[in-house]
Amino acid sequence: QVQLVESGGGLVQAGDSLRLSCAASGLTFSSFSMGWFRQVPGKERDFVAAISWSGGRVDYADSVKGRFTISRDNAKNTVYLQMNSLKPDDTAVYYCGAGVKLGWLPRLLQAYAHWGQGTQVTVSS
Repeated sequence: QVQLVESGGGLVQAGDSLRLSCAASGLTFSSFSMGWFRQVPGKERDFVAAISWSGGRVDYADSVKGRFTISRDNAKNTVYLQMNSLKPDDTAVYYCGAGVKLGWLPRLLQAYAHWGQGTQVTVSS
C-alpha cells in the first residue's frame, strides 16, 4: 500500500521560508518522479514543482521559479520543497504526488497515481 505523508506546513509571514517534506512508503521510491501541487478551495489542483526519479530533472511553475527548490533523498524515501520569499498568494494546501515510474510527465495531474493528505501553508501579509 502506497503512502505519502506530507509535513512542514504552517502559518508564516510574507517573506518567510518553509520546508515541506513528503515521506513515501510502499513503492520503489527511487523509480518514481515526484511532484508538488497546491490547491485552494474552489479551484483546481495546480502544479508547483517536480523532480525526476533520478533527481536529474526538475520543473517549476513560473509563479515559484527562483523562490522554491525541490529536492529528493532516495535513501530516505523523501522529497522536499524548500519555499523561500513566501507570498500571500502561496497560501494553499500542498500535496505531494508520486508520478510516472521511470518517466517524466511533471505537469500532468493525471500522471500522478498516488497523493498524500496535504499540508496547509498559510502566508499572512
